[in-house]
Amino acid sequence: MSLHFINAEKRMYDSIIFPSFDLSIGLGSVVAVYSSVNVREQVIELLLENTRLSNGEIRVGESSVSYNKHKMGFFFLKDSLYERLSIEEMLYFTKRLYSSNESIEDVIQTVQLDVKRKVKIKQLSYSERKRVQLACLLVQDPEVYIFEEADQNLDLESKRIFLMILLQLKQQNRSVLILTGNMESAVTMSDKIFRLDENGLHAVHMEEGNEDHTTSAEELTPIVESVLPVRFEKIPTKINEKIVLFDPPEIDYIESNEGQSYLHIKGESFPSVSTLNELEARLLPFGFFRCHRSYIVNLQKVREVITWTRNSYSLVLDDKDKSTIPLSKSKMVELKEMLGL
Repeated sequence: MSLHFINAEKRMYDSIIFPSFDLSIGLGSVVAVYSSVNVREQVIELLLENTRLSNGEIRVGESSVSYNKHKMGFFFLKDSLYERLSIEEMLYFTKRLYSSNESIEDVIQTVQLDVKRKVKIKQLSYSERKRVQLACLLVQDPEVYIFEEADQNLDLESKRIFLMILLQLKQQNRSVLILTGNMESAVTMSDKIFRLDENGLHAVHMEEGNEDHTTSAEELTPIVESVLPVRFEKIPTKINEKIVLFDPPEIDYIESNEGQSYLHIKGESFPSVSTLNELEARLLPFGFFRCHRSYIVNLQKVREVITWTRNSYSLVLDDKDKSTIPLSKSKMVELKEMLGL
């Protein structure tokens, strides 16, 4: 069953949350909508019918949300698990609540929590709790899945399991909508990405390597391929009217978001005064690599290269948070050549 937003518009008082837009999530589709927290919360409230559109409608299949509300399942950022229950008890409770025919054994195996099935939920880690939450959604067995920041703060194993389940849902012709404020998550998890804000809904067009087609004239400037001599050059950032300088080896990776570049250093983010292209040219002699249209990584900080799907890869850094950043398919080929693989 598909999910449709038709001329959907939301205003609050004199403010536009988002103007009129059309979006359809068809059978077997995984669509990500990248937005602010405010927009994301408003979309969820609309799907739950806790609020109404200013104009337009939302349809599940050929009917209104009200008529087919039971066909939708939600994975919220905050879980609503009963901490005194074990994993197994929580799943049986959910099965009775939704009069489901799903096999508890199969679901527990799918989320790979069989060895902890008797453990109380209050004793689980954050990532394990999210896997229980996902298992409850699978037991519910809806036709339309709505995920809110589904992989936020998950460990690598749980992310892998989550991506595997998304693939299964696609094969089962379920419709999946992912609401997120993290572009890396959107790239990794979905087939199509849209940005929704006060300017409307805009497609983020993907190349084969999961990169945005939208390219400015500045970004079309060719990068000089000649090897530059090594030079010790600090990279400036501006924080509260102060200019802070960093040595290139200090930088873990650089991210571009909404046209602004950010240096990520020891778990902290610092806005840069330079564009991503300028930083790429300056940092080339220091072992930095443009792994994605929106990311530059310090190769000395890379610990693992992970393959999620045939066209989806990530780099895991050797930092305290084990940061993961996307690696496009075309850049994966280039990286393999650099590593002699």
